[in-house]
Amino acid sequence: MQSIWFSGAEWLAVLRIGLGLWWLESWRHKDKSTWFGGGGITWAAGIADKHRWPFVRYGFNRFAKPYPRLMAYIVAYAELALGLGLIAGFLTPIALVCGLVLNLIYFILMIHDWGEQGQNLMMALISVVALFAMSWQNWSIDNVLGLFL
Repeated sequence: MQSIWFSGAEWLAVLRIGLGLWWLESWRHKDKSTWFGGGGITWAAGIADKHRWPFVRYGFNRFAKPYPRLMAYIVAYAELALGLGLIAGFLTPIALVCGLVLNLIYFILMIHDWGEQGQNLMMALISVVALFAMSWQNWSIDNVLGLFL
């Protein structure tokens, strides 16, 4: 593979780090007082209640809506952990799969709002490429420790 400036594996590391920065920004831009008060989950509950697919309504009402504060902390700190893990390249395949799951959950919840889908589709695509191309081969703690070779 030929490329400019970096090797192919290094460009994949750049892609992984960029995705990590994207997750970190998802965490950073949240209004923490509103979010941790359950505001984000309450907002999502309104969307889930009107969702066209009954399994989405059921799943959200069963697992997220009864625990808005807990779910708010889980989502926010998952975004933080994903961002830091991908930037540092620590437990990278696990972070990529977990991030992909988070993107797919949000994608399914917001399926009716195509304006919201660009970010999630791009993050999911980057996750798949970074996972199957083993983007932790360069500039990562995983590589230094010899993990996931």
